[in-house]
Amino acid sequence: MSLEKIDRNMIVSAGRYTCRFLLGVVLVFSGFVKAVDPMGTSIKLEEYLDAFGMADIFYDWLILLAAMALAALEFAIGVYLTIGIRRKVASTVALILMSIMTPLTLYLWIADPVSDCGCFGDALVLTNAETFFKNLVLWGMAYVTFRWKRQMKRLITPKSDWLITLYTMLFGLMLSAYCLRHLPIIDFRPYRIGVNIPQAMTIPEGATPDRWESRFIMEKDGVRRTFTLENYPDSTWTHISTESMLKQKGYQPAIHDFSIQRMEDGEEITDSLLNAPGYTFLLIVPYIEKADDSNIDLINEIYDYCVEHQYGFIALTASPREEVEMWCERTGGEYPFGLMDDVTLKTMIRSNPGLILLKQGTIYNKWSNASLPDEYQLTDRLEHIPLGELQVRDDKQTLGYVLLWFMVPLSLITLLDALWIRKRKPQQQQEATTARDKRGNEKKTETDTIQ
Repeated sequence: MSLEKIDRNMIVSAGRYTCRFLLGVVLVFSGFVKAVDPMGTSIKLEEYLDAFGMADIFYDWLILLAAMALAALEFAIGVYLTIGIRRKVASTVALILMSIMTPLTLYLWIADPVSDCGCFGDALVLTNAETFFKNLVLWGMAYVTFRWKRQMKRLITPKSDWLITLYTMLFGLMLSAYCLRHLPIIDFRPYRIGVNIPQAMTIPEGATPDRWESRFIMEKDGVRRTFTLENYPDSTWTHISTESMLKQKGYQPAIHDFSIQRMEDGEEITDSLLNAPGYTFLLIVPYIEKADDSNIDLINEIYDYCVEHQYGFIALTASPREEVEMWCERTGGEYPFGLMDDVTLKTMIRSNPGLILLKQGTIYNKWSNASLPDEYQLTDRLEHIPLGELQVRDDKQTLGYVLLWFMVPLSLITLLDALWIRKRKPQQQQEATTARDKRGNEKKTETDTIQ
């Protein structure tokens, strides 16, 4: 074999390995960020279904299960490709996924029914155009991996395939279930613990904000026309409606949609709430008609605690007044309510209901409905107990713990696999030798008998 042919084979082999490895890493990352925030993935799937007019066909719990299953599938397929197991299944599923997503993202780029595809959750937001070209490259990698799947080198023996296959899929599902119950272990959204909301809403000096133009639909003598502020007509015209159009995209702060109106009279209370001294509890209930009321007694106790110690407490919802009145009548809730945009509420916390602790506009802590503080934690004023301290998490440390939880059992499986093979190999060789000797003796006996 010539040196040139050897070099060509090495280049081709390296290309196949690179495609397989990069595709596996991207799928692991995509599955992980979806598993960390299953509710966010479910919300994005609802946006897709709504864009195609199918949102009312599926139940919310079914969409949530689909989101968790998609996260576990992507994570597992990525792991399989990375370590070279289940080569046929992994390469086939990867190619099918990319063959579906690539034309879909082309449509999203052209029609723009959703703002972004959500392929990497809130960890990495791409435009629809960027997503399409990314998927186009990944489709090529998936095809190369599928085309030469038999040349995919394994990192472990086939004996442990089934165990690692099952473990990886279960890990993805359990991670999703944990984050669904106790909030995302890594928060990629702008309302993470430690963020000061007023500062996150501030536009830096010198930055250009979005420039909007208001257009007014007016009617006179049965004729409708569109006007702007520059050519606004006289009072003989009747106002029909107003439209706002984005003329120039400018700097957008991390938080740009935080606005609260008091439910009783519609008064804006955003500034007074964010600038309030001391602590304030926000009970987040995006859709009160869908809220879990299993811990309502505990929520009422937290409200009583706030009244006793003179802390702020307000429930925030996007539901109409009638639903709020039914909730208060059913649960005995006496706390005040404020109105907010539903998208903002779902972005603030992935729980319905959920609880956020503010102190002078800074997010100090967040709890899901399953992990609300109780009387054993609220033993004194917040100034004197750990619950009132800023609970900032180290995302790198959290990621390290997750990797540890995944890699340690995986490494043990691989080690036991290697030891088992090492132990079995001499035994198998001995069994093969014994069987060969036995066949030889039987053949000799038959020969002696014939003679």
